[in-house]
Amino acid sequence: MKYIIDTSVWSVAFRKSPKNNEETALIELARNIIREMKVVMIGPIRQELLSGISDKSKFEQLLQRMSVFTDRIIQTEEYELAAEYSNECRKNGIQGSHIDFLICAVATTNDAVIVTLDKDFEKYPKYIPIKLYRK
Repeated sequence: MKYIIDTSVWSVAFRKSPKNNEETALIELARNIIREMKVVMIGPIRQELLSGISDKSKFEQLLQRMSVFTDRIIQTEEYELAAEYSNECRKNGIQGSHIDFLICAVATTNDAVIVTLDKDFEKYPKYIPIKLYRK
């Protein structure tokens, strides 16, 4: 099994302390996924994670930690699938970010499970075929 760890989980793992048991459990899961080399990393998640760090030394530290992950190149078909997912959800009254739907498309084409703390993702499986990690 492969996993896409969403920015919300990386952010808690690298920049903040967990606020509750759900966050603690997902951070431990992420550590296990990383140890087992089952992470699917994509550039948009890397960009989101690195964005907004004004302290240059903290930015460099995080950049170094993330350098062990090779980005999976996103294919044209996955961008198109992301647009289809966005359209399908929007048609049904569900809004989401372009990056969310790109994550969904890459997860679908890689048969990967999405690990996230972002509650928006809980709305998507009703309309698009994604797998979310559930405890």
